[in-house]
Amino acid sequence: MIFKLLMTLMAAGAVTLAHGQAKQETAGADLIVHNARIFTGNPAQPEASAVAVRNGRIYSVGGDAEILALKGAATRLIDSRQRRLIPGIIDSHTHVLNESGYTYNVRWDGVPTLRRALAMLGEQSKRTPRGQWVKAIGGWSPYQFEENRFPTMQELDKAVPDHPLIVQYAYNRAFVNQRAMKALGVGTDKFPNLPGTEFEKDSKGNYTGVVHGYTFTFIAVETMVPQLSAEEEVSSLVHVVHAMNRFGVTSAIDAGNRGYPRMQANVAALARENRLNLRMPFVDMQFGDGSPMNMVDAQITAITRTAPISPGENLHPELAHGHVYRGAGEVLHLDVHDHENFDKPAVIIEPGKMRQLVNQDVAKLVERRIPFRLHISYDENITPFLDALEELNKRKPLAGLRWSIEHAETISPANIARVKALGGGIALDPKMALHGDGFIKTHGREKALMTPRLRQLVDSGVNVAMSTDAFRAATFNPWVGISWMVTGKSVSGSEVLAADNRLSRAEALDLFTRRAAWFMNAESELGMVAPGHLADFVLLDKDYFTVPENQIKSIASVLTVMDGRVVFGAQDYRTLAPRLPEVLPSWSPVKYFGGYYEAR
Repeated sequence: MIFKLLMTLMAAGAVTLAHGQAKQETAGADLIVHNARIFTGNPAQPEASAVAVRNGRIYSVGGDAEILALKGAATRLIDSRQRRLIPGIIDSHTHVLNESGYTYNVRWDGVPTLRRALAMLGEQSKRTPRGQWVKAIGGWSPYQFEENRFPTMQELDKAVPDHPLIVQYAYNRAFVNQRAMKALGVGTDKFPNLPGTEFEKDSKGNYTGVVHGYTFTFIAVETMVPQLSAEEEVSSLVHVVHAMNRFGVTSAIDAGNRGYPRMQANVAALARENRLNLRMPFVDMQFGDGSPMNMVDAQITAITRTAPISPGENLHPELAHGHVYRGAGEVLHLDVHDHENFDKPAVIIEPGKMRQLVNQDVAKLVERRIPFRLHISYDENITPFLDALEELNKRKPLAGLRWSIEHAETISPANIARVKALGGGIALDPKMALHGDGFIKTHGREKALMTPRLRQLVDSGVNVAMSTDAFRAATFNPWVGISWMVTGKSVSGSEVLAADNRLSRAEALDLFTRRAAWFMNAESELGMVAPGHLADFVLLDKDYFTVPENQIKSIASVLTVMDGRVVFGAQDYRTLAPRLPEVLPSWSPVKYFGGYYEAR
């Protein structure tokens, strides 16, 4: 009798469970995109035509009939109209939070002529209120212009006669007018006396307004101009993310900002309302108040005392990999930062300083299992760093701790192999796409054609990815870098990569998707359109795999999906995108010009 009762109860439970499962399955997918040409990035299923999403993850990938069968009453259907769909782009090294002044800036990214660039300054000068500056800082190159040259100070003075003006080219030089020079204290003790800073003078000994320098010169200058209000900083972050979504970027590693935890508050403001439309793990730098300090000690203090946080901890309450602390860098000590100004000879660091950095400071990070990333551009500096790191590894094993060299433009085959043996990564950047013409003038064409060694890096199996290193050193548009990797041409049209040092279209995209996921500790969840992966993918306005090579750099997204929700829409899909709040301040250049040429 008891046996029969138990069997009856178990059967009833099974029916209830089966009914619950059936009910759950009939709910169907949250989102289905079909009639697409999908490049999945998944070697086991390279192509498909439809993808289903549920609860922020990819539910199934396959043919239209198979995936449309998963439709439920609440499923949103999107017909791609045979557009190309790719995994969401992962920018493995950029500077989102350092671009807090984005909405104050006239962006010259993608502007085709110097004539138009100067006109933009003139238009902005008329709407900029008294007390504010007109700025065009980073993301552009003189080689992108039809005129193939820098602006003259006479042209800039004519465009902006009544406001302080600064036009900054990467971290190499800046053009400042008389009003700006007076405000900055050029030629006085007020202007920071930093190594490598040079002020051009005319034949009469007067300052021309052209300032040459390295990274920290221009970082210091940025603190001396009018700053945004807290509300404007949040607005700037919203519009920076929107600009990145426009090009299909769904994840970006913020590779060093002005010091945790201040800037993270802006991210938290969006995260609280689930309005952060970008996965944004961060790597942190500590600059302090300008007085002498140890940056690694300051980092440890910040994460253990000021605002305690553990490596790998996510500050976003809902979004996977939303705002995860990924360690220290890209600068760990000011004395070992080899600024990559391609208009000047390579900055070679004294090897003893590199050994000291590893033995005294990197060792502290390894002990505490804090991941680290270090900016090293030139192979002459990579060698002593690896010498010291190999020795440290014997005493304090890295043992799976994620670390990487950032940029590594001239890394040698031998050092690629050493990084791989130590389990590290190499995060490349596309500065040669924008500044390769200058590199040729300084270092010669032969060296340029192998800078960096893309073919060897990809074939070596080392953990490698491409990045933008935006928004100052290069543009935030990843398709400029992808175009350069495939075509071998810079923005001027010059050949800057040898034919046997270029990548196929699939390989180039892989460096911005599947292989970039390693740098987020997310290789099992991101970088592919595959079941179980997070639902980040992009519909393109042109088919990347079939358009002529000269059109690759102009590719953009018409639909960007991040975490299973539409975060950007254009053309047929504009109405699907979330409403973008008004730009602050009301006179912002981004309001009138967009963040990228002809982009709104």
